[in-house]
Amino acid sequence: MMSGNSVSAQLTSSDKTDSMHGTVINSITHAAIPRALVSSPDNRFATMSDNEGHFAFRFPAPAAGQENLLGVNPNRPVALTARKPGFVRDAEFSAQDLSAKELTIELVPEGLVTLPTSEPPDSIFLQVYRRQVMDGIARWVPAGGTQSRSDGEFRFAELPAGTYKVLTRESLDRDPLTRDPKGQLYGYPPAYFQNASDFSTAGTIQLSAGMTAVANVTIARRPYHPIHIPISNAPPETGVNISVSVAGHHGPGFSLGYNNRDRAIEGLLPNGSYTIEASTFGQISATGSMTINVSGGTVQGPPMTLLPNASIRIDVKEEFTSDDHSGSITFGINRKSITLKGPRRYLNVSLEPADDAERGGVGGLRNPTGPGDESLVMDNVRPGRYWVRVNSTRGYAAAVRSGSVDLQHEPLVVGGGGTTSPIEITMRDDTGEIDGMVEGLPPSTSGTAGITDGSMRTGVPNQGQFTEVWVGPDGSFSSPPLPPGAYQVLAFEHPQSELEYRNPEAMQAYDGKGLVVRLIGGQTEHVRLQLIPASE
Repeated sequence: MMSGNSVSAQLTSSDKTDSMHGTVINSITHAAIPRALVSSPDNRFATMSDNEGHFAFRFPAPAAGQENLLGVNPNRPVALTARKPGFVRDAEFSAQDLSAKELTIELVPEGLVTLPTSEPPDSIFLQVYRRQVMDGIARWVPAGGTQSRSDGEFRFAELPAGTYKVLTRESLDRDPLTRDPKGQLYGYPPAYFQNASDFSTAGTIQLSAGMTAVANVTIARRPYHPIHIPISNAPPETGVNISVSVAGHHGPGFSLGYNNRDRAIEGLLPNGSYTIEASTFGQISATGSMTINVSGGTVQGPPMTLLPNASIRIDVKEEFTSDDHSGSITFGINRKSITLKGPRRYLNVSLEPADDAERGGVGGLRNPTGPGDESLVMDNVRPGRYWVRVNSTRGYAAAVRSGSVDLQHEPLVVGGGGTTSPIEITMRDDTGEIDGMVEGLPPSTSGTAGITDGSMRTGVPNQGQFTEVWVGPDGSFSSPPLPPGAYQVLAFEHPQSELEYRNPEAMQAYDGKGLVVRLIGGQTEHVRLQLIPASE
């Protein structure tokens, strides 16, 4: 399978001829694509496909003895790319065996979203977010933006197949013909697809390759009112980040600014209820929040107080069966030599926001404060809900808890004020392995075996575990060491970057496929799998 506007074809042929030719086609209609640029990544070779999609290259024949170890002409490029406006850029691709005399490169037609509007203001900006799976969880990430046309219509192109949300960016009415500098201010609040009230409830657009989706939104002119909220303890000359959410639902939309001179949150908002959050950043950070109601006039809010962000201690209990490694790791920080011992040698803990529209978490443990500091601490953790991720180069996390909360199945809730119960981690190393064969693998190809933590299937999203294992051309595979437990083992023809293995509803699509294996520490389970077709 080949796809994408930037599609690579690896030159693995042992053909010693001095020419190469092929055809560029549409991956959906299989029609020839004329005037597509076909080139090598190093730009030594380039040509345009003709009216029938054909392209050809001729290369100098190698001098005697100049062929490489595979007998390939070194004057040939190592890869080819093809692109043309109207087809997706940066799409995924797979290599093609160029032993065939006639090459075929498939380009995926772009997706297109248009939003017709009525009585549009000048310079309305459309923002597009794409649903993207990261570490087994789907999140909404920015996919770009575009300006409205002169006729008020939006057109956003070059979108790969996927699930999208769209909204218009908030803007003020600056029309000199209608604006009264001394009167009421007006603006255009963000408008969400299907006229939702906020990003979390906005409708989604399912876009397939070559599809044009038309989505209607209502852009309405509303009165805007001044907002002024002092921050009582804001540090001087310190940046403050301000976020605005509707009814506590995080996501893009409304915005306010920060006046450093007056140490106050300022801006304009239409009528409604909003949660305002302010946070400082740096070595010592703090966060504050409050809810305001805008109802026909200026909001002179009470002062907001920033509370220190949390520092969370990590306590580790080791239940290893193997002898402890007495070695250490030494590295330099600020011209000082730091030696790591104990769990600091092998363990890292990070926090990932549980809200699918929230971005940013805590990337890991703080650096040692000096020689002899073996403490495990995460600093500057803002209030919120987080999944706790434990990564270790030794053993596995058998239990992760905070008080009575099982953090392998429930998120960690961090409040304001800097006090949070320690995270308690139990580490073990009684692992097992899964190996076996995949049947139905196409000849001369390879695939991947996905091994998913069976506890995912209890119906409760959790931190789970997913291991992707390379399957050899003969169908054999072997997993790395795995914690004891129940696993679902699935065989795919291609890597599954979009597999929501932490979403029980998404994983229901694989019920009855693959095998469920109960792994015991110290044992190896042997399985035989049927390949899941690429269409599934």
